[in-house]
Amino acid sequence: MSLKRTWLAVPAVLALSLAACSSGGGTSSESGADQSGDAGAGEVSAEMITANSTEPQNPLIPTNTNEVGGGRVVDLLFSGLVYYAADGSVHNEAAESIETEDSQTYTIKLKADQTFSDGTPVTAASYVDAWNLGAKNEHLSAYFFAPIEGTTEDGLIESGDTMSGLTVVDDTTFTVTLKQPESDFPLRLGYSAFFPLPQSTLDDPEKGGEEPIGNGPYKLGGEGWVHNERLQLVPSESYTGERTPANGGIDFIFYPTQTAAYADLLSGQLDVLDAIPDEALATFEQELGDRAINQPAAVFQSFTIPESLEHFAGEEGILRRQAISMAINREEITTAIFSGTRTPARDFTSPVIDGWDGNLTNATVLDFDADKAKELWAEAEAISPFTGKFEIAYNSDGGHQAWVDAVANQLVNNLGIDAVGKPYPDFKSLRDEVTSRTIKTAFRTGWQADYPALGNFLGPLYATGAGSNDGDYSNADFDALLNDAAAAATPEEGTALLQDAQEILLEDLPAVPLWYSNVTGGYAEVAQNVEFGWNSVPLYYEISK
Repeated sequence: MSLKRTWLAVPAVLALSLAACSSGGGTSSESGADQSGDAGAGEVSAEMITANSTEPQNPLIPTNTNEVGGGRVVDLLFSGLVYYAADGSVHNEAAESIETEDSQTYTIKLKADQTFSDGTPVTAASYVDAWNLGAKNEHLSAYFFAPIEGTTEDGLIESGDTMSGLTVVDDTTFTVTLKQPESDFPLRLGYSAFFPLPQSTLDDPEKGGEEPIGNGPYKLGGEGWVHNERLQLVPSESYTGERTPANGGIDFIFYPTQTAAYADLLSGQLDVLDAIPDEALATFEQELGDRAINQPAAVFQSFTIPESLEHFAGEEGILRRQAISMAINREEITTAIFSGTRTPARDFTSPVIDGWDGNLTNATVLDFDADKAKELWAEAEAISPFTGKFEIAYNSDGGHQAWVDAVANQLVNNLGIDAVGKPYPDFKSLRDEVTSRTIKTAFRTGWQADYPALGNFLGPLYATGAGSNDGDYSNADFDALLNDAAAAATPEEGTALLQDAQEILLEDLPAVPLWYSNVTGGYAEVAQNVEFGWNSVPLYYEISK
């Protein structure tokens, strides 16, 4: 797992969303698309919906697409072995069954008679060869293959052209052998890295990326992919899965700014928008009424207090961490600074993930209680008096100053300590000190899920020696619970063990949970059945008008 993911720098859904947010100004007339509502040549049917997007970064090969502009299209062009419902629950899509007896070797059987949109069959080799293609060519999502036997820790093939852990049994069956038991492996299989490819794309990836042929509910249609302008999809007649399109297609318009897209939404020239520009966050719910979207997504934010920080280890450290957490009024900050587009955290994961529990026993440490905070801080002082400043480092180019200042002010007022924000000019300069372990302060952190599983929020960040464990937290009992959860016989047993592991985190507080980031958006009066999923992306196939 790439270390930089801890900072929400790259993950698929958020990466381009953030890039789009950085665009400034703009009006409707600045959009690169035809704003008349006429896509030209009569290609847009009355049943086709219009939606905002951005030019995909790369040709549309699933293993090499990890940003939102391309990701939302790939998810509609292809079907994975499983798909994620709006609530993050997992349903078989192309898979008939995914079975294991030891959580280490999985036997995957495909539903019969599936085809790509060009009429060629979807086989076990369509998946195995596509995954090997991504791992062999160091595609952007190759790290998802890292748990499979025969790969490096970065998910690249150790030797030859294939992963030794993948075996085609017959046309509709293949096995996956992992390096160690991992009970949540099936949950990951709806991510685009695990999509299949037709033989034509395997033979000519360049053409297949430009003119993608998938097995999903849509295919390229209308004007197709008009670079830097739009990309049009129409329903695929060959699709037999559960994500049946309720519309005549989707016309993705590539907007240069969110401001331009929002203006078109307000004027009725855009049907669905999945990101509200910063300047409209305080007003969009009033302007859109019931058509406004403001709901939790799979994004968790925090600040980390390194184990090496003086006064923050052992019993003294636990008392101080708990005191700091209880001195923060999360509700007040999310309302005043984020206009309600953040939800105060109740754990280390996200409420959109199956198995989330906001009432874990030790979650009381996230309750605002200034008196209890002072009491805990005083107990720590009795062990060893604290001197100096408590600083929270942040990168100034990321829009973090307001909340860091607010948190620091609350620590000053509620604990009586000298607390301040410590700005770094840019993301890289802060990151360099974190990775080199030369940083001497607390620092902001966050995580967006790769797939809807509790373990994806815990293991990579807090397991001993884990790649994104920036605070160097280590707790043998926590590690043991993670390992037990990975080897659990069922996802339910695994979830229970992960919640036990979270009880330890809530006591030790290697990072101080702050809030979950919401997805904000809206839709036009003519649009119906608009629902946003766990990953903040609209379920486009459900939308009609």
